[in-house]
Amino acid sequence: MNDVIHVEHLRKTYGRKVAVDDISFQVAEGEIFGLLGRNGAGKTTAVECLEGLRHPDSGRMRVLGLDPRTQAQELRQNIGAQLQESALPDRIKVWEALDLFSAFVSRGNDWRPMLEQWGLEEKRNSAFSSLSGGQRQRLLVALALVSNPRVVFLDEMTTGLDPAARRVAWELIRRIRDRGTTVVLVTHFMDEAEYLCDRVAVVDHGRIIALDSPQGLIASRAGKVRITFSTSAADLSWLESVPNVQRVVRRSTRVEVEGSGPVLALVATALVSHGILPSDLRAEQPSLEDVFLSLTGNAAGS
Repeated sequence: MNDVIHVEHLRKTYGRKVAVDDISFQVAEGEIFGLLGRNGAGKTTAVECLEGLRHPDSGRMRVLGLDPRTQAQELRQNIGAQLQESALPDRIKVWEALDLFSAFVSRGNDWRPMLEQWGLEEKRNSAFSSLSGGQRQRLLVALALVSNPRVVFLDEMTTGLDPAARRVAWELIRRIRDRGTTVVLVTHFMDEAEYLCDRVAVVDHGRIIALDSPQGLIASRAGKVRITFSTSAADLSWLESVPNVQRVVRRSTRVEVEGSGPVLALVATALVSHGILPSDLRAEQPSLEDVFLSLTGNAAGS
């Protein structure tokens, strides 16, 4: 798979403040690549450099083989962007904005299906100023995609969307990737990154401190797995001899098992072999948010 984004030793400062501090990464064609980090980590600045909106102090970058510093006009014919802070004229109507943005590039999509895809059909004749926060967000994402870009940058894509609308947006992004568009996603929602991203880079104080698939990051820093279930079986001493089990605690009919690795599969197999089939067997495993917190020591932020 070819790299469509290539970044080497990118650095950007504002006076004495270092926003991006010597980061390097690649994004493959057709990939959903996530940038995670708390407020001020530098991820938005890095993306704005790739979009040609800011000029880095040093480093090398290519997007679709183009240099965003010197070929920004040509680059913008091939990318879409939903910025962290965006706005439109108050009186522009939803359909007018989509029609206008579609006309900016020669291969723009027919914008009409996007009204239904992004839940904007009923608001097609509404002015931007009359839209709710969630409706504005959906429109801005639709505008980033209406040009049928080869690469799209989405910065805090689902901020302001309700849970149902977030799920719809996730499925649309997956469909867009399946059509061949490369997606760079900046998000502070760990569940969003875990669900959507093929790989994620964790950015802290302007540096990339971890880069892997969400599953790879979780596996590399996985802590204990906690399994719970209920049973009336009298003797469970054999559970302690199951591979990967580290601790078994019983409180009446409630049982807690702590372990690591594939302990859930091993415990479930052992229970079945002893004729115990609990209907409430559950496992609490580390999530991407747990990994993020362990890496940065901070609450997840934007």
